[in-house]
Amino acid sequence: MTCRGLFTRVLAACVAAATTACGTDTGSTGTGPEVVVETIGDTTIVRTLSGSVWATDATLVPEVTIGELEGPEEYLFGSISSITVDGSGRVFVLDGQAGDIRIFDSEGTYVETVARRGEGPGELSNATSVAVLPDGRVLAHEAGDMRVKVVGPGPTDHEQWTYPPGAIIVPVRPLRIDQAGRILVPAANYTGGDFFPYAIVMGANGELLDSLTPPGTDFERPSLEVRLAFPMRGRSTASSPVPLTARHYWSPHPNGHFVTGVSSDYRIELGRDDGVLRIERAYEPVAISEAEREYHRERTTRSMRRTQADWSWNGPPVPETKRPFRGIVADRDGRIWVQLWTEAHPVDNENHNPDNPFSDPVIWESPVRYDAFEPDGTYLGTLAAPDGFLVRPEPIFDGDQVWAVTRDELGVERVVRYRLVAGG
Repeated sequence: MTCRGLFTRVLAACVAAATTACGTDTGSTGTGPEVVVETIGDTTIVRTLSGSVWATDATLVPEVTIGELEGPEEYLFGSISSITVDGSGRVFVLDGQAGDIRIFDSEGTYVETVARRGEGPGELSNATSVAVLPDGRVLAHEAGDMRVKVVGPGPTDHEQWTYPPGAIIVPVRPLRIDQAGRILVPAANYTGGDFFPYAIVMGANGELLDSLTPPGTDFERPSLEVRLAFPMRGRSTASSPVPLTARHYWSPHPNGHFVTGVSSDYRIELGRDDGVLRIERAYEPVAISEAEREYHRERTTRSMRRTQADWSWNGPPVPETKRPFRGIVADRDGRIWVQLWTEAHPVDNENHNPDNPFSDPVIWESPVRYDAFEPDGTYLGTLAAPDGFLVRPEPIFDGDQVWAVTRDELGVERVVRYRLVAGG
């Protein structure tokens, strides 16, 4: 048996420990996943062929809901930009519309507002995400101004940390704090007409420590080209990705490395101190209906013709099947959540403006589903999220609890703490 050909089939008994350690209501009597493990150099490949620890889809049961349609002002949210949770279960909510950060206890009761909109010390001008350090200091990421504002631990304690010049901050990604207490600020460089992501690493006192680049950033997504009416930086054309094609995803992991993947295949890679863990899983591609493909073709054409009036499709077609996944999130314990592409269906756009040529009367929506893996690559199963569950701002996964922002049919946003229930 060679090092390159080390294969091991893992039966149900081999994943019994993972079942008891997953921190959920399992209750499953399934046979568990069938797995092949291969070691190549410093890369360990865990390939799930069939089955899962949970055996059936996991669901989310709401336990605490924060937010109301009408009531006290502190429970009314306009547009939630970010949420985070500290070690005691307190919930920190950044409302982008109100421009403040509110704290609620573990049962959803309002505690205080630690930062409000303004230009003074400890006040917020355009915060995009919130994080909390172990000592209780609250971090507000102001991406547009290239800084982190720090509030606490005392009511009059305020600081401001700035980033190095030249960084392009990525506001849709939240600040992350790893197990060593380092703060990771998602950023990007603009080179040769493309954005290349990386993370600025800061210490607990705002000192700049390093910059890290996630693997796979050299992936070239299939794209379309458009002629620029006003050349930028010597470029006469720009590119736009072909809808529903593969792309590179990444997320900071609590171990201080990255979890990454290019969605052309079901392959997720987690950096570790001793090498790389590669997670693979057999999957059935989701077909894209001709109606949905036409929807994306028409939207793309309309958008490109805003820049070039005579533009016509000049790249690969919209694919006939969806890629295996569309996002990656790592939770506090290192568990990996892979957001899946699912079958879409058309729904009426309640916000359609017939006077706006770029407002669609119909939009396509997909159910939210995640595959869950332990940090060692064990496939736990699939989580089916409830209606109204939003993937932006990024949910907080932590063992058998999930915090997420929801939006109801009236557009009211709330923060909900769910209990993860698996196996029945």
